[in-house]
Order: sequence, then structure tokens, then C-alpha cells
Amino acid sequence: MSTEAELASVRYLVDDVDAAIEFYTTHLGFTVRSHPAPAFADVVRGPLRLLLSGAASSGARATPGDSAGPGRNRIHLVLDDFDAAVDRLRDAGLPFRSEVVSGPGGRQVLVADPSGNLVELFEPASR
Repeated sequence: MSTEAELASVRYLVDDVDAAIEFYTTHLGFTVRSHPAPAFADVVRGPLRLLLSGAASSGARATPGDSAGPGRNRIHLVLDDFDAAVDRLRDAGLPFRSEVVSGPGGRQVLVADPSGNLVELFEPASR
């Protein structure tokens, strides 16, 4: 297991930590690193450590009360087989927040976790 210094960490505020764990591990290839229930869990995928902070966590309490909900920031995951992954996630009924967009850098689509946080799924253009 990687040390915290070797990982890039991103915090997502979530409504339900267990639902978030299920989403990221079942659909996006993350594994649970720790889960001191029910307020917090962290999941990892490669060098990315995703901090899932429920309402009772210190990370969520540190957020000012007037801040907006899930924002336009998102994690960005590069996929090996973009089309197969998108089909699998659609078949699972996951909520997509965009259509597949193609550009000079590749293709991408946005999917939302159970709390509305965005995940950008990406396939780089062939070089």
C-alpha cells in the first residue's frame, strides 16, 4: 500500500459514505484504503486517493455553510477501453451529466457519483 506522501489526494463531500464506496469500487476500479464508518472513507486507484467525507467528518465541517454543493471540479480518470466502460456504466443505470464529447485531445464524458460529484472519464486521442 502506498504511503500518503506518494498519493495525490482529492476530497469529495458525500451524502452517504457507504453509497460512495459502492459507486467508486464497483464501477470505477477503486479499492478501499480505510473506512472508519460512518463519517469517512478513503479509496484509491493508482496514485489517486479519494477522500470521501460524510456530513459528520471534519473535512465536511470545515466547509463554510454558504458554499455551494457539488461543483464543476472533478476527478479525471483515463480509461483503457472507453466505449466498453461507458456502455457498462450506462447499463448499470449510472447518471451521466454529459454526452460523449470528442476533441483534438480525445473523448470524455461526465458521470455523477451518488452525491452529484462529477467524474470525468477520458480516452486520449491516438497520437
